[in-house]
Amino acid sequence: MSVGSTELRTLRVGVQLPEVERVVRRDELAAMARAAEECGFDSLWVGDHLLYRGDGRPERGPWDCWTTLAWLAGSTSRVELGPLVACTAFHPPGILARQAAAVQELSGGRLVAALGAGWNQEEFRAFGLPFDHHVSRFEEAFTIIRRLLAGERVTFDGRFHSTSDAVLLPPLERAPKLMVGANAPRMLSITLPHVDAWNTWFTPYGNTVEGFARHNAEISEAAERAGRDPAEIERSACVLVEVDGGTGERPRDVPAVPAAELPGHLRALEEAGADEAILVLDPITEDAIRSVARTI
Repeated sequence: MSVGSTELRTLRVGVQLPEVERVVRRDELAAMARAAEECGFDSLWVGDHLLYRGDGRPERGPWDCWTTLAWLAGSTSRVELGPLVACTAFHPPGILARQAAAVQELSGGRLVAALGAGWNQEEFRAFGLPFDHHVSRFEEAFTIIRRLLAGERVTFDGRFHSTSDAVLLPPLERAPKLMVGANAPRMLSITLPHVDAWNTWFTPYGNTVEGFARHNAEISEAAERAGRDPAEIERSACVLVEVDGGTGERPRDVPAVPAAELPGHLRALEEAGADEAILVLDPITEDAIRSVARTI
């Protein structure tokens, strides 16, 4: 994808589709997905949450993540597709692996299986999901999911999860790319030995190039501690972008990058080590997607 007059040699640029900014029906969602693909973006991302409430705003929730990704697989032909990121606690791990396998097949191999542990305790309570031993539960689920997606038969007897000769059928022709969306040291120690890519939301690194560079260096150090060559792990950064002054659809816990400054910001992110930027636009509309595409 081009940024200004300079061709980005390695940086891929994606877009997160609406989550809970407002209620978005299927026709508008399809129009945004088609616009992103037509404009040359490299990927589309869908949040995985059940419910938001108790933060001073009206309660709200997005459409089911995996169902939406399967539908987008048939509505697009080129872009990568992924959850940003899939919470392993929302489904039994073997079932989540099957959902991911179906999207990988239906999309023609375009899925990025991005996984995380979840954080919003309110949605866990509302839907009766346990939040205790949070990372330990993730570790067991992650082990089962990654092994199934790799084509293994999996027998696993853990404290929280178990499988007995589980296998994904029909078998995948190619395993999806595996990504982790996490920043805590224990989560990184669990996942970096195995994943193809790491993603960070814009809040932990402050939505700045300098913040990303510092965070990226920490990931390289964590990769080395995990026994991986840091160069083997792709780096993906979400970027909050304000389009035409924004509308405030997404609360600002960090300053947004004005769309007019995005070309330089993306070039600097690439120089700081990013392989991918996932744009979180305010507002997130078809017009905003097309406007940003013209800018970069």
